[in-house]
Amino acid sequence: MGLTGGRLRRAAVVGLALGLVALSAPAATAANSIVTDSTAGGSTVTDSTAGVVPSRVRDPWLWQATVGQRPAGPAALVFFTDRTRYFESTGVLVARDGAYRLIPIGIAEGHGLLSPDGRHYLRPQSGELLDLTTGRQRRTVKPGLHPFAWSPDGRSVLGTRSNDDQVISYGPDNQQLNDPEKPDDLLVVDPYQGTEQVVAAGTFAAHNGAAWSPGGDLVAVTGSPDVPAQLAERQRLVVLDPAGGGLRWQVDLGDRRILAGPAAWHPDGQRLALLAFDGCAGPRCTAEQAAARTWRIEFLDTATGQAVGQALPVGTSASGIIGWRGDDPILRYVSETEQDTDRQAFLAALSPDGGREVLVTTPVGSTDLMVPGDLLTRAAFGGPEPRPSPFAAPLWVYLTLAVPTLLAIALVVSRIRRHRAATVPAPA
Repeated sequence: MGLTGGRLRRAAVVGLALGLVALSAPAATAANSIVTDSTAGGSTVTDSTAGVVPSRVRDPWLWQATVGQRPAGPAALVFFTDRTRYFESTGVLVARDGAYRLIPIGIAEGHGLLSPDGRHYLRPQSGELLDLTTGRQRRTVKPGLHPFAWSPDGRSVLGTRSNDDQVISYGPDNQQLNDPEKPDDLLVVDPYQGTEQVVAAGTFAAHNGAAWSPGGDLVAVTGSPDVPAQLAERQRLVVLDPAGGGLRWQVDLGDRRILAGPAAWHPDGQRLALLAFDGCAGPRCTAEQAAARTWRIEFLDTATGQAVGQALPVGTSASGIIGWRGDDPILRYVSETEQDTDRQAFLAALSPDGGREVLVTTPVGSTDLMVPGDLLTRAAFGGPEPRPSPFAAPLWVYLTLAVPTLLAIALVVSRIRRHRAATVPAPA
């Protein structure tokens, strides 16, 4: 028996609905699904390999859902690229099951910090904490904080807040009423409760970096002690007890040495790593001269501040140590190119003999890369290479596809009904 116009329309609608359900099923079950690389020699994310840092990640789809739209769980890594639908720097979460999600970044916001367990992302300046497992975001910290490093236990964040007055104002006698160059505050912040404590680290015009000791009882802080040093790009290193135990020691680094990143402390707690370079130094260096610098790792004794051990050659484009694999430092590199869109971030482990093993590769156009502390501690590298799912899209994408389809079906059904009405003979 043939279908009438009404039955045909209902069947078409039901068929479309079932099709949409089928399309959305891979995204709805992304947290528990198996993600397979379809290329030759590809790998698969399974229960046995979940929670391992992928050895390679790829650009997301332009319609990839954000963390807020479709939460994906704790991070295996986060990288930053402008090759998304936002056409500006955007965080790309790669979850531990291989799912991809976007973390939109505000204008001039900068890149935040991943918590050691990979569950939270702390945004700089705004003080908002993004829960990667639920997609909820809330402001927990006073605005203006620039975070440097999470404490090893994941309960505190070490950061800095500028006290400079944004606008200079003058009185009736042309006297300056405010100070645009006030010393910055070094802070230990509880990112969950919002409490904060000023750390007595001495006077700094600005802080450039900081790192916790493995036990969380000491911190290393670098920055320019005054405005002339800041203009000359000279830094000082201070090691102290953040709980009020006072200064342990300090040393001037000059303009060719910097703290080697948030994981500058060696796991044994006895050495502190610096990044030193040969090449042009100071504010007058061109971008090409800065890119040509050759870097090495130097070590200081954490008890005395004296140089210790042999320097370790690093090469070019190193941006800091983010973890350790035994005695081997794991460095983040960002290749220097004429165009920022051609840069590429990757992680590599350095051996004492100068060898370099690439651990994680991101797509061309990526400008930063971070891995949660718990995976760094376990040195959980060498994971599979998941591809972003095209079905992990926000609801508006499905609605955009469904509405034209429904209209087309309604038009076809209407034409069929008119054709049948025109061909059926009138009753005698």
